[in-house]
Amino acid sequence: MWKLGRALSRFRKELLLAWAVLRDPRSPKAAKLVTVLAAFYIVSPIDFVPDSIPILGWLDDGLIGFLLLQLAFRFLPAELLASLRERVGTKVG
Repeated sequence: MWKLGRALSRFRKELLLAWAVLRDPRSPKAAKLVTVLAAFYIVSPIDFVPDSIPILGWLDDGLIGFLLLQLAFRFLPAELLASLRERVGTKVG
């Protein structure tokens, strides 16, 4: 349970960071585009693993969404990423 709580807390902070990327005018368009693609993949009915398979379908959405967000964060300049992480209260790594 303890690890699940930490994972959910990190997921929430990553979502806040993604929202900050979308709202900050200094964010490159590539980072914003990949962030939007991650959101669309999560809500899209078209998946690699269908959501009708209970656990695997949800893990598929979460994992691909997380990886797309990590890619979006790589498009950000280091100082902008650090500034946004500080604003939403996430630590690096």
